[in-house]
Amino acid sequence: MMSYNSTLDDFCGSKFWDSNLTWYTENPEFTPCFEKTVLVWIPCIFLWVAALLDAYYIFNSKERNIPWNILNIIKLVITCLLIVLKFVDLGVTVHKSSKEEEYVFNADYYSPIVKILTFILSATLLFYNRKYGMRASGVLFFFWLLLILAGLPQLRSEVLLHYNLTEDENVQYNFVSYMIYYPLIIVMFILNCFADLPPRDSPYKFEKNQCPESASGFPSRLTFSWFDPLALTGFRRSLTESDLWALNPPDSSKEVVPRFDKFWERTLKKKEIASGPKATYSKTSASVNFKPDKERKPASILGALCLAFGGQFLFGALLKLINDTLMFLSPQLLKLLIGFVESKEAVWKGYLYALGLVACATAQTMLLAHYFTRMYLVGMRIRTALTSAIYRKSLRISNSARKESTVGEIVNLMSVDAQRFVELTAYLNMIWSAPLQIALALYFLWGILGPSVLAGLAVMIVLIPVNGLIANRVKTLQIRQMKYKDERVKLMNEVLNGIKVLKMYAWEPSFEDQILKIRNEEMKVLKQTAYLNSATSFIWSCAPFLVSLMSFGCFVLVNDKEVLDSKRAFVALSLFNILRFPLSMLPNVISNVVQTSVGIKRLNKFMNCDELNVSSVEHDPKEPNPLVIENGHFTWGDDSEPVLKNINVHIPSGNLVAVVGSVGSGKSSLLSALLGEMNKISGRVNTTGNIAYVSQQAWIQNATLQDNIIFGKSLDKSKYNNVINVCALKPDFDVLPGGDQTEIGEKGINLSGGQKQRVSLARAVYYDADNYFLDDPLSAVDSHVGKHIFDKVIGPNGLLKNKTRVWVTHNVSYLAQTDHILVLRDGEVSEAGTYQQLLEKKGAFAEFLLHHLSDAERTSPEELNELKQDLESKLGSEFQNKLQRARSLSESTSESEQPAAGDRRGSSVKRRTPETTPNELKEKNKLIEAEKTETGSVKWSVYKHYLTSVGVTASAVTVLMNLVLQLFQVGSNYWLAQWSNDDSMLVNGTVDKSRRDLYLGVYGGLGIGQALSSFFTDLMPYLACWRAARILHELLLDNVLKAPLQFFEVTPVGRILSRFSKDMDVVDTSLPSQASDVIYCAFEVLGTLFVISFSTPIFMAVILPIGVVYYVIQRFYVATSRQLKRLESVSRSPIYSHFGESITGATTIRAYGVTKRFVEESERGVDHNQSCYYPSCIANRWLAVRLEMIGNLIIFFAALFAVLGRDTINPGLVGLSVSYALQITQTLNWLVRMTSEVETNIVAVERIKEYAETTQEAAWTVTKGPGSTWPETGALQLERLSLGYRSGEPALRDLTCTVAPRDKLGIVGRTGAGKSTLTLGLFRIVEAMSGRILIDGIDISTIGLHQLRSRITIIPQDPVLFSGSLRMNLDPFGVYTDEEIWRSLEHAHLKSFVQGLQAGLLHEISEGGENLSVGQRQLVCLARALLRKTPLLVLDEATAAVDLETDDLIQKTIRSEFASCTVLTIAHRLNTIMDSTKVMVLDKGQLVEYAPPEQLLQDKNSIFYGMAKDAGLVN
Repeated sequence: MMSYNSTLDDFCGSKFWDSNLTWYTENPEFTPCFEKTVLVWIPCIFLWVAALLDAYYIFNSKERNIPWNILNIIKLVITCLLIVLKFVDLGVTVHKSSKEEEYVFNADYYSPIVKILTFILSATLLFYNRKYGMRASGVLFFFWLLLILAGLPQLRSEVLLHYNLTEDENVQYNFVSYMIYYPLIIVMFILNCFADLPPRDSPYKFEKNQCPESASGFPSRLTFSWFDPLALTGFRRSLTESDLWALNPPDSSKEVVPRFDKFWERTLKKKEIASGPKATYSKTSASVNFKPDKERKPASILGALCLAFGGQFLFGALLKLINDTLMFLSPQLLKLLIGFVESKEAVWKGYLYALGLVACATAQTMLLAHYFTRMYLVGMRIRTALTSAIYRKSLRISNSARKESTVGEIVNLMSVDAQRFVELTAYLNMIWSAPLQIALALYFLWGILGPSVLAGLAVMIVLIPVNGLIANRVKTLQIRQMKYKDERVKLMNEVLNGIKVLKMYAWEPSFEDQILKIRNEEMKVLKQTAYLNSATSFIWSCAPFLVSLMSFGCFVLVNDKEVLDSKRAFVALSLFNILRFPLSMLPNVISNVVQTSVGIKRLNKFMNCDELNVSSVEHDPKEPNPLVIENGHFTWGDDSEPVLKNINVHIPSGNLVAVVGSVGSGKSSLLSALLGEMNKISGRVNTTGNIAYVSQQAWIQNATLQDNIIFGKSLDKSKYNNVINVCALKPDFDVLPGGDQTEIGEKGINLSGGQKQRVSLARAVYYDADNYFLDDPLSAVDSHVGKHIFDKVIGPNGLLKNKTRVWVTHNVSYLAQTDHILVLRDGEVSEAGTYQQLLEKKGAFAEFLLHHLSDAERTSPEELNELKQDLESKLGSEFQNKLQRARSLSESTSESEQPAAGDRRGSSVKRRTPETTPNELKEKNKLIEAEKTETGSVKWSVYKHYLTSVGVTASAVTVLMNLVLQLFQVGSNYWLAQWSNDDSMLVNGTVDKSRRDLYLGVYGGLGIGQALSSFFTDLMPYLACWRAARILHELLLDNVLKAPLQFFEVTPVGRILSRFSKDMDVVDTSLPSQASDVIYCAFEVLGTLFVISFSTPIFMAVILPIGVVYYVIQRFYVATSRQLKRLESVSRSPIYSHFGESITGATTIRAYGVTKRFVEESERGVDHNQSCYYPSCIANRWLAVRLEMIGNLIIFFAALFAVLGRDTINPGLVGLSVSYALQITQTLNWLVRMTSEVETNIVAVERIKEYAETTQEAAWTVTKGPGSTWPETGALQLERLSLGYRSGEPALRDLTCTVAPRDKLGIVGRTGAGKSTLTLGLFRIVEAMSGRILIDGIDISTIGLHQLRSRITIIPQDPVLFSGSLRMNLDPFGVYTDEEIWRSLEHAHLKSFVQGLQAGLLHEISEGGENLSVGQRQLVCLARALLRKTPLLVLDEATAAVDLETDDLIQKTIRSEFASCTVLTIAHRLNTIMDSTKVMVLDKGQLVEYAPPEQLLQDKNSIFYGMAKDAGLVN
């Protein structure tokens, strides 16, 4: 050091450093040499190094030319002035040396030269920043700040020198020059706090309000003050999407995606080269070996991600590194501060230390805030890139690869795995940072306590695996809990979907018990988790204590010469506190990294899947025919059998070609082959012109009807209206609440099958392509609608008559009007030709026609006659017999007179009663839409509701335990302070052992108390919340099941389910830990404030103002952040639903060639979501900076008051209060975070509460119920009965009739006549408006619902089965014996089937009964009825065409088995009720005819006769 000093002394010509002048004095100064050298060089060196960073930004900027304006002109002018000033300085120096009076040293030359060069550099940066559109430069900001700080000492020296001049001396030149220089740099600094104007030339297009970040100056960016306006808005009112800023262009898909793509393409190319050819030729065996695909390693996305986004990440890592080093400055300053209080040093040093502490903390605050912002930005960009990449890949993926993963799995890649990256980026640096922090802490601790540290370290090392074990156990428990939760939600879903049947059978209690059984298992797991969680937190709250106990204990027991003084004790304590965080984070980070690496593997597998071969279909315009296949062999997937063989098809332009064949003969595959969706093994496919495609399963987007039809084309009103008319959509639009602006739900959920198909057809017609591929578009529409569409659209006179049409169909009646017919059989074209040619052949085609005759009976008779004649002439006598058979199978419907919008097979829309006017319909639809999203803060009543579920005692005990815990914690630290202050420990240079043992013993005892109380403190809230969760779920379940059926009709199942899944999950898992954190943090803060106030009572004066500021910030943040979170989650689901939708509709999207549009839509969605996510990240940092500044103030005041009261305070208490204050920043931050989480999540309780308080139906049982044998005869009387849904017109009016015991009554009427309403009234699903129903003389409205519903039986229209055993489906309460069940199965003709099953009665039925055929499901429902066998049976006939065998079986069984019962049949087919004793004809809600059927048939004017005639039952 001396030699170094002496060279500098020579350089200056005076002493470089003088400790007596600077440090050991009441009035510190630097030497002039130090001021001229180091203080000049530091800011200059900083600028030269940091200019590199600025240069990097300038080179990467895509914007140009900020216009010249006052701000940047003044900046440039002042910089030039400074350069001139320094030249003058240099001139004066040279002048002085020429006079030879005074000797001028090197330092005097170098100082102005260095400054001149640096100012020139700063002017250059200024110019280029302007030219390259950089509006605010942090580098220059810090440079001017450093100049001001480094110039302060010299300013003081110059002023003092000036004052000390005698009156008559001239003013020194140096003084004047410095007095000009210093104000100029202050002005420059102030100017650098503002941002420049926006650049003129920018490649970015800005949509709505631009993000204020770029327009804000550097200090504002540093502290996130530019976020203030949004925080204010969010505080004043609920934020909406229009308040948010547009995404910064560099973070948007347009910028991010191409960047990632560039590197991903490179990776793929490298992989192609590396993996080499697919085949290798080995010389030895002279054979060619094909490399199996499995051996080839997939290209990894990781490399591409690193290259694309690594730069930003590394910059963030640098910030983190500086932050980590600064962390260890505070304990050193604390050591100095304690030393200061102990000794009699000059008082300015105390202030210096206090300032040092707050400066250090502030720097850490800023570094961390910007580190996290950087990391979140990188995470966002990665998510944008991956989402887009996955989306585009999913549209190109080949069919075989698509089969490997379900839609759900692919969506998960996007929602879970890509999301993981965002969460990981912030903590990824912990992998190197945590070990670094631990190493540094140990190094400093070794310096303080020596080898005793190892004892403490040993404890930590032992605790890590223990914690790891617990974490693993918690993980397995979580998986188990998820399993139970899924089971419970799945069952709940079935219950909600089959709620109507459950209510009619009175089966709710059984299912409630099943759900509660699963729930109890789930609760057991949760309870274990609670214990484990408290064990973990017990370990972590004890760890620091145990560590300090072991280290201090070891230290005092080993050294008998050294005592534990306050410097050692509290510096060590604050270092131990630093150790806490990295040690607890490491296991988490590692497990997160592992999870993400699994995610990467899954992403890699997906991103390396095979893609469709684009070149398999050629588009050669020279080909005369637009659609050609020659010698084509096609397969789905690589290895499977070819589905289509020897296909030769030439389709001339403008032809209508019908493709017919039996099910599974390859008709749809033929279209797929033309579209290039199949793998072509050999042959040639050529198509010219663009294509419109109507798939068999109509694909509908979640958008308005109009958007679905125009499909991205511009709207041409007249053309659009024409298309709607020809596709018979007009009547549907009139019925729908919003006309063609109606939002269609996911998968077209609010449209019936036929409507979906017509919309899909309309889309194709509107698209106006050259070639049309129609895959059976008329399958789900009613016959007359089908005829309309064929005539107006597909047929020879339709809209598309000049287009080339390939039409797959089952509809025989129109075949005569086609130009050409292809008959497919087993994947080959068995016949082809015109209609007449094929009939002549009497081959496969004639067979096909016969098969479909029964279908054709539905269409109008004239066409039928033509067909019959055609066939009769060709087939002769055998025709009659065959036709007879076909006819007996055909169902004659009395329901085919549906409105023009009718669909075949009872549309999926619930049959509505016709009385509803359009307005009511609108209302009805409205009832569904508005889901309450609560805005603003949550009501107190909700907290009260939750707390009462938690229990008052539990709440009180929790608070009490927290108090006890704080007492122990503060007590043990206070004891440490006393111990370290004890002067009488050393007796004659050795330690007084008995005193030492007393101190150590009490310290240990307090520690054990702390440990135990911490365990209970943590366990109490968990158990209390656990109890609350159980109670809330029971209430919710009970009330939902008791809600009347109307509630389920107006509330979407998904909404009720989300209460049971998402909201319940929050109450189960999130709330307990958050609530306990809030309480713990609050007490921790109180403890800290108490300790500081105790050691320096004056601190209390500061608490109130700080508290107010804290509260204000917290309110602002919570309000804004809650809204932002809500917006973010609302904007997230459309991305995933659009993605899921695109995967299902991939074929259609590719066929229409609109892939690009869909990719853009997806990217727009992602950008929108990110623009909601970005402000919420910033909100977090905004809060962090503000809160930590408050924390830093607390540190500052704690230190300041310690300095002020140094004469009255002992050093131990200073150590105590400052080491406590150093921890408060994290605690404050966490407290606000958790409070806002609790406020956000308590909404779950609110939503559960809302559904747990729905209106209930009547009581299930009443005490004065009917006898156990009621109803004995099943006699039924209706007296002036009126029934209706909700308030409004009744659906049945004034119905009076009597049904004698054992009567068989058939109820008929057109759709909407009120047939189903009657059964609902019988079961009291709909309560009577007036009048009453008597069964066996008892008025049913006087008894309990279950007493009523369990004594009458219904065989419902659609058979509903639940997942579970077959036995459970027949007898959920387990009241019947096995023999009875087998008997009922025998009568239901299921016995042989069930005996054939391995599990017999315990055969597991899958969700909704998917693993049984429809017929079998209906027989199961019959078996249920046979098992209950009550005197009154209601049979609601299935509208769907059941296969006729099943139908016969059911009819037979009912006639034989239920001969002794009263049977009410709601008939949709008249032939089933022709033999009933009475027929009731309803029309428009009134009883019009009631008599035996024979009597009604005699009257030719009766409505019944008309119906029978329509059905072809009377000639």
